Amino acid sequence: MHDISRRQFTARLCTLTGAVLGSKILGTAASAEEPPSSSAELLRTMKWLNEPASATISGNRLVVRARRKTDFWRKTLSGNVTDSGHFFNVPVSGNFDFEARIDGEYAALYDQAGLMVRIDAQNWVKCGTEFFDGVRHATVVFTREFSDGSTMNDLATAGPVWWRVVRKPDSLETLCSPDGKNFTSVRLGYLVPSASADVGIMCAAPEGEGFQSIFDNLKLTMHRK
Repeated sequence: MHDISRRQFTARLCTLTGAVLGSKILGTAASAEEPPSSSAELLRTMKWLNEPASATISGNRLVVRARRKTDFWRKTLSGNVTDSGHFFNVPVSGNFDFEARIDGEYAALYDQAGLMVRIDAQNWVKCGTEFFDGVRHATVVFTREFSDGSTMNDLATAGPVWWRVVRKPDSLETLCSPDGKNFTSVRLGYLVPSASADVGIMCAAPEGEGFQSIFDNLKLTMHRK
């Protein structure tokens, strides 16, 4: 006989239902996983806004050659809107810290490499090393429809510099470091509140023929409530 009692049937049904619900819960958890935090994992998941002339990933290191006549800038002083710079990014929800070690063969006017946090084409922040007046500068640009910029002497005349961005609900802080341990706050400003933002590395060559920059030691840390 293949008949089973109502109690046995109910028990089996509950077991099957629990298994299905459990798989759905696990599936939901998996789909809500946070972005990867290690440098190599981040580089494998990031995507380009405006692909560069070349880009090579080796382990946790990215080598990029910027195309000529590329930049990120909006309206101020020149009236021009330029959104052609290279931005290798990952979307992140909530608040976070993101950092990377950055170096480049800075030579032409306004050669630049650094970090970027972007809500959209009208609202973004970039920070990093920029070359002008024959020397390197640490620069930060906040854009809310119009771009502004601040500069100071770079922390190194040659070699890499670490940059970090700290996102909070309506602000962004930019910091830099000569050793990746002791960071100096460069600028804190307003960033339009948004559920998510794209964050990553950027480079551009506004006046030159293109230049090479190197990024490694990427690290993404989510803020806990």
